Amino acid sequence: MSTLDAILVGGGPRGVATVLRTAARVAADGGEPARLAVIDSLAVGPGATWLIDQPAEYLNNTQADATTIHPDASTPMSGPAAPGPDLVDWARSVTDSGGHPLGDWVLEEARTLVGATFPTRRLQGAYFRDQLDAAIAAGYVEVTEIHALVVDLERSGEDTVVVLADGRRLAAPTVVLAQGMVQARRDPEVTALAEAAGRFGLRYVEPGMPAERDYTALPAGQTVLVRGLGANFFDVIGQLAAEWGGAVEPVPGDPAGRLRYLPSGREPHLVVGSRRGVPYRSKPDGGRTVRPFTARWATPEWFQTLAERSDVCFAAEVWPILSREFARVYLEALTELVPAAIDGDWMDALASAGTQDEVDAVLEAAIGKARWTWTLDELHRPTGGEPVSGAAWDALVDRLIEDELGSLSDPDRHPRAAVNGAMGALRKQVGRLIRLGAFHGRSLARDVLGWFDGDSLALASGPPADRVRLVLALIESGVIELLGPQTVIEADEQLGRFRAASPITGRVATATVLLETRMSKGRIPETDDPLLRALLATGRARIHTVDEVPTQSLEATGAEIAEDALRGHNLIAADGTVDPAVIVLGIPALSTQPGSAIGATPGVPSPLLAGADVAAKQIMARVRAAVSA
Repeated sequence: MSTLDAILVGGGPRGVATVLRTAARVAADGGEPARLAVIDSLAVGPGATWLIDQPAEYLNNTQADATTIHPDASTPMSGPAAPGPDLVDWARSVTDSGGHPLGDWVLEEARTLVGATFPTRRLQGAYFRDQLDAAIAAGYVEVTEIHALVVDLERSGEDTVVVLADGRRLAAPTVVLAQGMVQARRDPEVTALAEAAGRFGLRYVEPGMPAERDYTALPAGQTVLVRGLGANFFDVIGQLAAEWGGAVEPVPGDPAGRLRYLPSGREPHLVVGSRRGVPYRSKPDGGRTVRPFTARWATPEWFQTLAERSDVCFAAEVWPILSREFARVYLEALTELVPAAIDGDWMDALASAGTQDEVDAVLEAAIGKARWTWTLDELHRPTGGEPVSGAAWDALVDRLIEDELGSLSDPDRHPRAAVNGAMGALRKQVGRLIRLGAFHGRSLARDVLGWFDGDSLALASGPPADRVRLVLALIESGVIELLGPQTVIEADEQLGRFRAASPITGRVATATVLLETRMSKGRIPETDDPLLRALLATGRARIHTVDEVPTQSLEATGAEIAEDALRGHNLIAADGTVDPAVIVLGIPALSTQPGSAIGATPGVPSPLLAGADVAAKQIMARVRAAVSA
C-alpha cells in the first residue's frame, strides 16, 4: 500500500486548487488528513507563471478583483463550500498584519492594491502560496513538496507510479496532471536561429515564459530585433524601461492620458514584428466604466440552438453573425462619439449582411470620415493583407496610437473599446460551443483554434492600460519601431546577423540580438513536456479529435459534477480505454475543458475550480475505499 493518497504533477493554481478542494472534503467528512505530494520543476504554489522571484515589472492582465482560488456558489461542483479570501481580501489582511514572511515588497504591493489594480505576477504567486500554506496549516492535508521533473507514469498493482527525471519513483492510487502552460519543443525555425547564433556569436533569446528568460543588458543605441507583440512583449518592455531609466511624464493637457518618454541614452532601437504587426489591444484604465454589450443577433437563444448540434461550421454560420455584432457596436459607438462620421441609416443593411465581406461593405458605406474607417478584416490583417508604403504604414501606426489612447481612456464611448468588449462577451459563448462539441472537426481546427482564438486573445485579453501607454510613448519617441505584419526572421549567412522583414511594409532590419517575446505555447503534439510526450509515445494518451480531425490537446473524459459520479477529466488512451486513476486538468486537455486556462474570478463559474473539485472527489473516493477495505 502506498504512503500517498494522491500525486499532483504541477504546483500552480490548478495544483493548489486541488489541494484546497481535497482539504475541504476532508474537513467536511472527518477522518485522517489526505496525504498528497505536489511536484513542480520550478515552484510549488505559484507555479511557473506566478513565480515569486520574477521581476516586479511583470503584471497580470486581469484586475485584482478578478482573482481567487476559492470557489463560490457560482461554480458548479458537488464538494462542500470552503470560503476563503480572494486576492483583494488577502492583500487587506497582509496590510493589516504589517508584514509578510516573503519580504517587505509583499506588504508594499498589498498596501496599494485595490480591485482595479493590475497586480504583479509575483504578488499573485505569493497569494497562491499563502492559500496553500493555510490549507496545510489547517491540518486536513499533509503535503510533500517535490521540486523535480516528471518523465513518465507506470502501473504497479492498484497504484500509479510517477517517475522523476532523477530516477525517484512515487506511487499513489490517484495522479492529477495539472501542469498548466506547457511549452513547445524547438521547431526547425527556432533551431536554425539558435544554431546561427552559435556560429556567428549572436545573442538569441528563445520563445518561452518571460520569468525564465533574460532580456536585459541590451546594447545602447544599437538595433535589436524583437518578435512578438502579445502579453509577453508588454511585460518585457516594462522590465527594459525600468532598466534604461528614462523619464516618463504625462503630456500636459492631453485628454487621453498620453505619456512622453525622455530617453536616458541607454536605450537600444527595438524593431518589433509579428504576424499581425500590431500589439494586443489594451485593457481600459482600471475602474473605468466599460460600454455594456447586449447581443442583437448572437443572443443566448441563438447560441443555444447551435449548442444542440455537432456539425456547426464556425466560418460559415457563426463568424458572419459575430461580425455583424462587432460592426453594430462599432457603428453605434461612433454615432454617439462622432455623429458627423456616419452617413445614412445602416442597420437594415447590416441585418441582412450574410458574410464578412458584406459586413465590411456596410461599414465602408456607413463611415464617411477616413479617420474612422474600419473593417472586420483588420482584426487579423491590419492592411487587409495588401502591401502598403512606408508612409501609409506610419499613418496606420499613428492611428493605432490614437485609437488605443481613446479606447483605454474612454471605454464607455470609444468604438474600438466597444468592439473589444463585444469580443470579450462573445468569445465566452464560443467557448461554450466548443465544450459542448457543437463544431465539426474541420471547423474547430481550421477556424476556431486556427484563427478566431488568436484574434479573440488580441482584442479581449490585452495588457493593462498603464503598460500600453508606456509602449505607445516608446513608439512615439522612436525607441520602438513596428516593422509590419507577416514578419519573417532568418539568419543572414553573408552578414552573420539576424534579419527581419515584412513583406507588407517592405521594411527590413538586421541586428546581432534577437529577442523572442512570443509565447512558446505547447500545443500538445509539439510539447517539450517529457511526461506528456511519453504518454503519447506509448499510447497511454491520445490527441483529442473531432470528426477525426486532431485538435491540439490531450483527450480526457468530460466533467462529472454529480457526487456519485466517480470519474471526470480522466485520461483516455490510444485504444479508447479510460484510466480512472489519472486525471488531466486544464491546458493540456483544453479542447475538452474550454475555459479552464482562465483564472478563477469571484462570482463567475470557474472551469478551473470545478475541475479541481472533480479531481478531489476522485482522490477522496479512493481514500474511503481503501479505509473500508
